[in-house]
Amino acid sequence: MEEYNKSISFFEGRDIKIQVGLLAPQAGGAVLIQAGETAVFVTATRSAGREGIDFLPLTVDYEERLYAAGRIPGGFLRREGKPPERAILTGRLIDRPLRPLFPSWLRDDIQIVATTLSMDEEVPPDVLAVTGASVATLVAQIPFAGPMAAVRVGLLNDEFIINPTFREIEKGDLDLVVAGTPDGVVMVEAGANQLPEQDVIEAIEFGYEAIQELIKAQQDLIQELGISIVVEEKEEENQEVLNFINQQASEEIKKVLSQFDLDKKLRDEALDKIQLEKVEETINALEDDNEIKVAVTENSKLIPSLFKKLTKKLMRQQIIEEGVRVDGRKLDQVRPISSRVRLLPSRVHGSALFQRGLTQVLSIATLGTAGDAQDLADDLHPDIEKRYLHHYNFPPYSVGETKPLRSPGRREIGHGALAERAITPVLPPQQEFPYVIRVVSEVMSSNGSTSMGSVCGSTLALMDAGVPITKPVSGAAMGLIKEGDEIRILTDIQGIEDFLGDMDFKVAGTDDGITALQMDMKITGLSIEVIAKAINQAKDARLHILGEMLKTISEPRKELSSYAPRLMTMKIDPEMIGLVIGPGGKTIKAITEQTGSKIDISDDGTVTICATQAERAQQAKRIIQTMTRKLNEGDVYLGRVTRIIDIGAFVEVLPGKEGMIHISQLAEHRVGKVEDEVAIGDEIVVKIRGFDNKGRLNLTRLGIHPEQAAIARQESQI
Repeated sequence: MEEYNKSISFFEGRDIKIQVGLLAPQAGGAVLIQAGETAVFVTATRSAGREGIDFLPLTVDYEERLYAAGRIPGGFLRREGKPPERAILTGRLIDRPLRPLFPSWLRDDIQIVATTLSMDEEVPPDVLAVTGASVATLVAQIPFAGPMAAVRVGLLNDEFIINPTFREIEKGDLDLVVAGTPDGVVMVEAGANQLPEQDVIEAIEFGYEAIQELIKAQQDLIQELGISIVVEEKEEENQEVLNFINQQASEEIKKVLSQFDLDKKLRDEALDKIQLEKVEETINALEDDNEIKVAVTENSKLIPSLFKKLTKKLMRQQIIEEGVRVDGRKLDQVRPISSRVRLLPSRVHGSALFQRGLTQVLSIATLGTAGDAQDLADDLHPDIEKRYLHHYNFPPYSVGETKPLRSPGRREIGHGALAERAITPVLPPQQEFPYVIRVVSEVMSSNGSTSMGSVCGSTLALMDAGVPITKPVSGAAMGLIKEGDEIRILTDIQGIEDFLGDMDFKVAGTDDGITALQMDMKITGLSIEVIAKAINQAKDARLHILGEMLKTISEPRKELSSYAPRLMTMKIDPEMIGLVIGPGGKTIKAITEQTGSKIDISDDGTVTICATQAERAQQAKRIIQTMTRKLNEGDVYLGRVTRIIDIGAFVEVLPGKEGMIHISQLAEHRVGKVEDEVAIGDEIVVKIRGFDNKGRLNLTRLGIHPEQAAIARQESQI
């Protein structure tokens, strides 16, 4: 392919440049997409499928290279290693709007690789990577219901901004990414500062309108390159086997789906029994040359696939026609809720158990010091540290399965990040609550919406730990069933509705507004009107859940756990940092050993002191205050003699600060030798006479009132 360049005039001069045909000629499709000085290279490649695969084998990888920001990686190897969390989240952000646009029956391996080659401190690369993935897929001529594009929407000074800079995102009240196709919106991801539902809806609409320009640009690009959107015919299903399963099992499946008192386990067992007895055993009893038996024998996955398809059809039909779900709930009804706090012993700083239906999440809050903040130096984002961490674990026993335990996967990292985003807007400012906070959500049982269960459980755990959050946060997951023009929105979806439905829309927030949302589709697009209805329906669910949560604990506890560290903060002159630390850390180490505290000092002079007891933290604070206090003429100190010379003695009045007493100032009478009055190591009370023209400290033992001397001795003991 010849080199081709296209420039897209975009929102307020934030133009986007697309280049194809130059890099990676052996990849299926490759594009370099650029905005400002941020450039992302994206490839899409397709290879023959592996035998026996019964799912779409799509892999999406996002890679960050620190050379993109002119940096060399740390560590011994000096090269990039395991992708940082933000890179994993960006990979998910690319994957989620792409996946529903590939034909579900496609079994060829597809790999999307996005690599940030250059990045300034203005333009985030993630939305460029999403749009670039669509372009690369089109160029590779992979079957795809595109074009698809994504933009970011910010809200600053009550004005929406398309593709805001990092600084504008930080200052604004909204960080929303919306992806769409000509058919509608296909993905939404957002964090917000308790914005009203209508503001969020308008932001999604504003973003989708901007997406149209990028979709049109892609359509023009493939037309100018002579590329057509590939449509491959789906292999015909074995209609004879499908009709047989329908005839044998439909009525039995309907009975199970209408037995509203069955829990998840019993329902699954009943459906498995129907598949075994009504379908598999019946087919096995047929003659060996029967066409149905031959087809099933040749394809061992045919029965499970067609049985699932039939179950999906009947469940959706029940919802559309009868307005009733498999557990008997109405479409807008939330499952029963229970919660409790202080579930774990007091060694844990805060704990809460939240349960909604069969979904159960145990959240644990831990308070740490400034040194516990997460260092973000290993990624390209301008943020250098994170003070609130939310981790989500999904063990196999939560769904009654067994499998090896591994490190957190993309899903776990993504769910943790969503819950973290939901809680962050209500956390107290660092100046008021200097703790680093970590919450871990352990999924005890899963039947849908565990990420929103984590939000609810974490709110309760934080309040139990005494974290003064400004507002409690709750969340709900919404679902969708779309059959032709018939659309039904489901509140608080459970596992089977998520698995067999068309949408998973998670909304979290306070009673004032939304703090986070995430929408994923299994269809090729959804209208703004339907999204608006889902968001508004979610509000009722959130407020109901919040009311149930507050019955357990209505506000943060006034006192921290007795096992939580005690923190104090103070400010010192940044020029005094070296004095407090001392040569080789000698001074600060001595303070920590003396007081049993831990001390962290920021470059701006903020000192955070941590100790198991408030008295010990206060002692360390007084020592640092004394060390860094400004010396004034007339101040009286108890100092230590460090050196003696013929004309006087040097006395250290504060750590690292010493002055000289002239021999004439050692006593009221005439002193013949300095050694007659003082010796090295002696502690003596001195007063500051003043400073010479070089700023050196002059001391005296004369003219000190006994009360001043007593106070100086007392302060030296603190």
